[in-house]
Amino acid sequence: MAIPGVKTAVEWLVSTAPDPEACRWEWERGPLGAALLPAGRGWDVLILPAELGQATLDVLGLLVERPGPVLADFGAARRGGTPMPRLGFFVPPGTASRWIGTGVRGAGRGTWIVVPYPGRAAGGVRWLVLPDGRGTLTDPAVLELAMHEAAASVAHGAAGEEKAGRKS
Repeated sequence: MAIPGVKTAVEWLVSTAPDPEACRWEWERGPLGAALLPAGRGWDVLILPAELGQATLDVLGLLVERPGPVLADFGAARRGGTPMPRLGFFVPPGTASRWIGTGVRGAGRGTWIVVPYPGRAAGGVRWLVLPDGRGTLTDPAVLELAMHEAAASVAHGAAGEEKAGRKS
């Protein structure tokens, strides 16, 4: 079953590759099913820690009809036995070099991102929000607002868990 929009997502992603055919080859025949694509050309990526990243994506869903692409790296951290993926939000080029935020990593010019074929997982990396093929990226100002709301929600949840733990 084909996922709608995959072809346009593929074309948009390979447009940033130094060698589009090599990118396609890696996706189709490479042992990992992933390609390395350069950040800083068509997009930068802001990488958020697991709990904040997921809460931010939830808030973004309330603020915009559709955020830009989002990758999850499930090879990252774990809480107990549960995978807690870091989330990578695709934002306009140049954002990473200007971003200041505790715990947020930026991938911009000079860095490379592991990118699975749209709609597939590769190793521990998979798409949570596929590229739309039109170049839609998450607005950094909206992402920042969503992060503030998410951080407050995460902090409130942690405080509630701490209070519950003292009552037991």
